[in-house]
Amino acid sequence: MSKRTPVEVGSPRPSLMWFRQDLRLADNPALADAAARGPVLLLYVLDTTDPWAPGGAGRWWLERSLVKLKGRIEALGGHLVLLRGDPMLILPALCQEHGIASVHWNRCYEPHAVARDTELKAVLAVGGVEVHSHPGNVIREPWTLKTGSGGPYKVFSPFWRALGPLGPKGAIEPAPDVLVSPEHPRGEALADWSLYRGRPDWAAGFGADWTPGEDGARAQLDRYVLGAHGGYGDQRNLPAVEGTSRLSPHLHWGEISVRTVWEAVTRAGGAHGEAYLRELGWRDFSTHLLFHWPNLPQANWRDTFDRVAWRQDQDALAAWQGGRTGYPIVDAGMRQLWQTGWMHNRVRMICASFLIKHLLQDWRAGQAWFWDTLVDADLANNSASWQWVAGSGADAAPYFRIFNPVTQGEKFDPEGAYVRRWVPELSRLEANVIHQPWTALPSALARAGVRLGTDYPLPIVDHKAARARALDAFAVLKGSSGEGVEG
Repeated sequence: MSKRTPVEVGSPRPSLMWFRQDLRLADNPALADAAARGPVLLLYVLDTTDPWAPGGAGRWWLERSLVKLKGRIEALGGHLVLLRGDPMLILPALCQEHGIASVHWNRCYEPHAVARDTELKAVLAVGGVEVHSHPGNVIREPWTLKTGSGGPYKVFSPFWRALGPLGPKGAIEPAPDVLVSPEHPRGEALADWSLYRGRPDWAAGFGADWTPGEDGARAQLDRYVLGAHGGYGDQRNLPAVEGTSRLSPHLHWGEISVRTVWEAVTRAGGAHGEAYLRELGWRDFSTHLLFHWPNLPQANWRDTFDRVAWRQDQDALAAWQGGRTGYPIVDAGMRQLWQTGWMHNRVRMICASFLIKHLLQDWRAGQAWFWDTLVDADLANNSASWQWVAGSGADAAPYFRIFNPVTQGEKFDPEGAYVRRWVPELSRLEANVIHQPWTALPSALARAGVRLGTDYPLPIVDHKAARARALDAFAVLKGSSGEGVEG
């Protein structure tokens, strides 16, 4: 950091805007408030105290998003300061050194961030610095919706009935026309952080699928609204088609506001808009759960699941991670994840169910893998969704719901196009056997050039036997699954 910058008599004291999960200039309440007051020190801190720091794919995205944000700020005359360390130490020091009058941020709702921000507000107040926090990138903040009894919601449907008619608050604000930065600390070079240095570079192909940054987010929204949005309700479960918005990483990093997305989808209208808005609602529901149950990422929401005896099978876990289970729809999903940093939502459910139910692996092992490999890894969504599939979460699928990966593949990828793309060794198999190649006649396998057990693995578990084993393991939960509990 630089030495203290003298503040001229009569000149306005600068403010400080702290970027977090809001890497955008448009519709950024904290930035708009800070910039309206005069000179503003623009800051991003790589928080080294965060227990849920981004995984590998997240760091790949963050590095590129910060490059784009820095460029946009400089185009408006400002400067983005990058510092690494503990925000509890960095922000008070900057405020003292640079005569900061007020600090501005948009709220985050992860447990670590809530505790940190609460303490930081108190520390800054002691130093005479005003703190202005603004709503984060949600439809409604997690404490604003309550059940009739005054508690948090535990079931999505009543949550959505309360949330949906409200929609986001406030009008969308444009980006500032100009940004004036005061004399600023030297900061650090983004390249020196080495956010992503994959060896081997497993993310080498990500750039073909993703354009991190605010411009990329806006372009993706436009593509969705003009294209896939029209058939979202019908196509969102078909992994072989571009039927989803693919906005999740942009929303996680705050490169676009949920208010902007909501307005665009609503304005476009159509019968499928409501289905997509419900998905935004599920995102808010996950945040609602994490805020009210901060142990959601580590502990079973239903503690009766503590009784389940998970298997410790590293070979099975590695086969799942590498897309070598012998079940084509599962392997296609896991390979798509590895090669692109993303997986289709329907296939996420199939892959998660397979790990938990067929392989009897603790859901936290799958959560950890997704955290490291998803560009849209989000603590609330990741935790709530894994617990939903396991049956241990709020409004969860019942523990005895066990996806059959063959019938799921046949239903949602009937021609096998998704499998052919991501499991190319099976690309010449006929559609009637591509989701269960072990049933194909030897002549059909020969024509397709497939040698089971050599070119493509045989199933690592038999579905019928794995289902029976799972039901036996989950028998300890009978009578305690909590179905029907309303929020």
